[in-house]
Amino acid sequence: MPPKPGDLLRIDGRASVQFAGDRALTFRVVSVLDQQTYPGWVWLTGYVLNGRGDATTKREIYVQLAGLRPAVNSSPLKHPTRRGSLPTRRNPLG
Repeated sequence: MPPKPGDLLRIDGRASVQFAGDRALTFRVVSVLDQQTYPGWVWLTGYVLNGRGDATTKREIYVQLAGLRPAVNSSPLKHPTRRGSLPTRRNPLG
């Protein structure tokens, strides 16, 4: 199944040799080009994310569908917080 806008993917050597090894990246899909390509390949437009989950670069990439994997979300800001872990706000009027 092709990716859709909003998907967070880990792009590595399984998707294309150009992303092998230390050239792997985390990629947030913005659009999927609806154009005929070689079977099993697709053009994606999206943003490369850094370790904090911030978009750093907009790119178009050509990858194999069979090599796409969901990214593991490791950002502490994206995980649900445990009860009582957030500071309580004081009422500024009282």
